[in-house]
Amino acid sequence: MDDVTPDEAVTTEALKDLHVASVTIRAFGSDGEGVGDLPDGRVVFVPRTAPGDEVSLRLTRQKKRWARGQLVEVLQAGPNRAEPVCPYYASCGGCALQHVSYEEQLAWKGRFVEEALKRIGGLEVTVPPVVPSPDRHNYRSRITFTLLRIPGERVVAGFHHLLHSKRIVDVQDGCVLPDPALATAWLQLRAAWGDAARRLPGGKRLRLTLRTVDEGVILVVDGGKGPGRPDVLLKEIDGLVAVWGVDSRGVPHLLGGQAVVHETRLGETTRTTPKAFLQVNAGAANELQAWVLEAARVEPGMRVVDAYCGVGLYGRRIARTGGEAVGIEQNTRAAKAASRDAPPGFTVLTGTVEECLVEALPADLVILNPPRAGVDAQVIDRLGAVGPLGMIYVSCDPATLARDLARLSATYEVSQIRAFDLFPQTSHVETVVVLARRDAAPAS
Repeated sequence: MDDVTPDEAVTTEALKDLHVASVTIRAFGSDGEGVGDLPDGRVVFVPRTAPGDEVSLRLTRQKKRWARGQLVEVLQAGPNRAEPVCPYYASCGGCALQHVSYEEQLAWKGRFVEEALKRIGGLEVTVPPVVPSPDRHNYRSRITFTLLRIPGERVVAGFHHLLHSKRIVDVQDGCVLPDPALATAWLQLRAAWGDAARRLPGGKRLRLTLRTVDEGVILVVDGGKGPGRPDVLLKEIDGLVAVWGVDSRGVPHLLGGQAVVHETRLGETTRTTPKAFLQVNAGAANELQAWVLEAARVEPGMRVVDAYCGVGLYGRRIARTGGEAVGIEQNTRAAKAASRDAPPGFTVLTGTVEECLVEALPADLVILNPPRAGVDAQVIDRLGAVGPLGMIYVSCDPATLARDLARLSATYEVSQIRAFDLFPQTSHVETVVVLARRDAAPAS
């Protein structure tokens, strides 16, 4: 048995009993795993289970206070259990919640956000129903597969295995995540890459990212050596307009096709790069971003800081409505994309928010859209000291959001919360919180 030390192990007889014992799942964990209680009192986390399920399981990892289990059989299905539609779901780690009705996915995500804000942030709040995604399947405009070349000139390519992270589940037709253009491109790429995938760059392990752009589809290959045969791929894959390779320093190089491609979101068309970040669920992202702009209530002459701005969607839209927007972006390529052809009234500072916030302030409103790690403590301190009357925090992680809101609670209070489902069938949820300064005016 994996990860069992002598002082943590239970008896062989107990393990035998646990293998066939029934466990009732009572909740979801933060990763979408079912949570139950073993006969010895420890908490157990079991993928592919849902609240109300009575299951038998096999223990795969044990600690003193908790364990992980593998589902053996659903003895009695809970009220919200659903039949997965993906043929790979039993073993693939790409999704976590296909076995749960979509309505229950949304309800759980709302509870998860609310509990995090209460437990970690100390906030007494009520989260409205999560805004559903326009598409529950085939919504991703960017998707990454791992390709492994294995002995015997065999190739497997897909997602990591649910239970064995070093294994790759070979994903062919039927994956419910990529949008239709990417699903078609993936099947054609598999057919076009040739024996042992020799038409792709060399290397034992590659990361293959397919991305929808205005012009069609681009392919980005991380971890490869040499160019492969991009000319053949471009010819044989419908809609493929560019192939890029990414070197060991993370620098992309065009291997073939169009050097310049664009993406349009919120009515803003920006020149994109192979590694540029945009939300993968365009339909749901448009709803979230439109709500942020509505909540911002920008009037002509308002000064707004768009922190962690990426390609500057918020800043661009704010400038077009007569506001003065200052974007802050650390990634130099994204900052250039944000600045290129930007409307009057929108400027971009290249650097970290920690470095540039002092220059960007004062402002009437700050929009924070940080990565999963959340906002640096010195940024929180600066905003607490001389921040604006209003802030909007866009978060992809309820735990770090709750932590940061707790740090801001002395000077800011929550006025609105809205959660959006940008990642159906997974445990991820996006949350937008509108904050108002407790003071009548910013501190001086």
